[in-house]
Amino acid sequence: MVFQRTLTFKSLGRGTTNITRDIQELVAESGITTGTCHVFVQHTSASLMLCENADPDVRHDLETFMQQLVPDGDPMFRHQDEGPDDMSAHIRTVLTNPDLTIPVSGSQCDLGIWQGIYLWEHRTHQQRRRIIVTIIGE
Repeated sequence: MVFQRTLTFKSLGRGTTNITRDIQELVAESGITTGTCHVFVQHTSASLMLCENADPDVRHDLETFMQQLVPDGDPMFRHQDEGPDDMSAHIRTVLTNPDLTIPVSGSQCDLGIWQGIYLWEHRTHQQRRRIIVTIIGE
């Protein structure tokens, strides 16, 4: 069986949004007990990640690292059509993941105890992001 839905999230600008509950609700709604859940963000300046869900400092430190690795407005970037965070956001997306595949067991994503699913916004301003969730199994 295949179950697919599109979710829309409003990011508050650069940073992470925990979408674990939304994904788990779709897996439960699908009726699939065993299989895989594929999550895909339809944008070139946002990504997805499985990350520590207990201590928000982990996500803060990842963002701090990324800001040093790919700074906004670097003069080596020619593409800055939508501002100084434009090209840096594209690079961040290429370096991270636009999709995740997670096992489904017992009608839920089989995450580790400290894992959460996050939308990682790379633009500095508020955005609307579409995520396609496809659950395949029985």
